[in-house]
Amino acid sequence: MGRHHLRLMKTAGMTPRAVAEVDPARLEVARTDFPGIETYSSVEEMLAKSDVSLVVLITPHNTHAALATQCLEAGRHVVCEKPLAITTEEVDSMIAAACRNEVMLSTFHNRHWDGRARLAVEKIVGEKVIGDIVRIECHMGGYGQPGDWWRSSRSISGGVLYDWGVHLLEYSLQLINDEVSEVSGFAHNGFWTTRWKEDTNEDEARAVVRFKGGSHLLLTVSTLESNPREGWVTITGTTGTWVMGGQESRLITRKGSSVTTTTFPNPADDQEAYYSNIRDHLTTGAPLVITSEWSRRPIHIIDLGVRSAKEGRTLPAIYG
Repeated sequence: MGRHHLRLMKTAGMTPRAVAEVDPARLEVARTDFPGIETYSSVEEMLAKSDVSLVVLITPHNTHAALATQCLEAGRHVVCEKPLAITTEEVDSMIAAACRNEVMLSTFHNRHWDGRARLAVEKIVGEKVIGDIVRIECHMGGYGQPGDWWRSSRSISGGVLYDWGVHLLEYSLQLINDEVSEVSGFAHNGFWTTRWKEDTNEDEARAVVRFKGGSHLLLTVSTLESNPREGWVTITGTTGTWVMGGQESRLITRKGSSVTTTTFPNPADDQEAYYSNIRDHLTTGAPLVITSEWSRRPIHIIDLGVRSAKEGRTLPAIYG
């Protein structure tokens, strides 16, 4: 992942200056891949000795808040791999640190520029091909025991909703331009067990999101789904339904008993656009697309969903 980020940044015209890594073997790989790059065994050492101006964090989810705050307080711009953090409280603290030190904080929401997302925005928001949005259903997963890696630990990853869930919510929030009013969460635990024992992620989790304008969203990520649904995101409107798939998307409309299905090939993804926007923002003051405030929205939804599932009640959204 570090190699991937540094190559994307080089493509955008940035100069890789330093790598901080606790594993000496990975530092050696970095020296081979990027000759002349500075290498450090800790973030503290890098911040003390390097003049690097933009720090990218590709560490496990539960470390993002502390590491980002450390770098922001040192006056460095920060990009976090998604999710920005695990809790709303962490995100708000990170945003405050960025404001206090007058530096940028962003999240690597590279899928904002996925072809399927850009096509959906063009057709649904721009051309209103399904009328007004009534609901969005996001679904990811299948049936099978999760692997024994850190993303299967609830305390490290945040839970089953945080990995793909933030991508699916980020897609959806481009389509529904409205404030969230409340979130209800549901979860099933304990069927699957990994080496993390009782800290294993939920078998399945769902967040039901109500927007102030009346539309709603369902986000479900499951390892219990024996009959996975078509596509990743299904958007139902007053005059049609849009199914966002991997290689293509489909528009289904009805007129009386007649059903019309139109298939659209998804445009190519343009994930290099993320760092091009970061470059332009930092060098010319261009508007930042993935702001920390934008990144807060999917985290707040999932955070509320996780808490709601534990407490057994709907929770109101909180805006700063």
